[in-house]
Amino acid sequence: MDFESVYNEYFRDVYRCLRALGADEPLAEELTQETFFKVLKALDRFDGSKDIRAWLFTIARNAFYSYYRGRKRLAEAEPPERPSPAPAPEEALADREQAAMIHRCLHEMAEPYKEVFTLRVLGELSFEQIGSLFGKSAGWARVVYYRARREIREYLEGSEHE
Repeated sequence: MDFESVYNEYFRDVYRCLRALGADEPLAEELTQETFFKVLKALDRFDGSKDIRAWLFTIARNAFYSYYRGRKRLAEAEPPERPSPAPAPEEALADREQAAMIHRCLHEMAEPYKEVFTLRVLGELSFEQIGSLFGKSAGWARVVYYRARREIREYLEGSEHE
């Protein structure tokens, strides 16, 4: 069984199989070519004990699924574009001007908000560790931290409008 005769006899069948799977015309053509490229490399290993069409359709189906798995990974790797929200206070520390404003806000902030925020952002402690320092729960530390973040964000937004 030579490659040319297999290609000539089964090309349309493989193409129709890919179209039936849902590939549009250009994709079906591309995947059919890919299928026959794989067949060319593996034809000497085909023992003829099974129907050659079933073997070809299996290769085509696998090529089709591989193509869509690759596209799915690509789509997951590229996050959709959306407007960026205001940066979190910890991210704003990188900007010197905003860092000075955040430090001013922290200086004016009441305890325990100031200390919890500082321990979380600068000390990089977990909420469990912060809670245990204060003799409270991790949930308490989380609530205090998010309230401090909100206060800093409001302070920054108020400064922008002045």
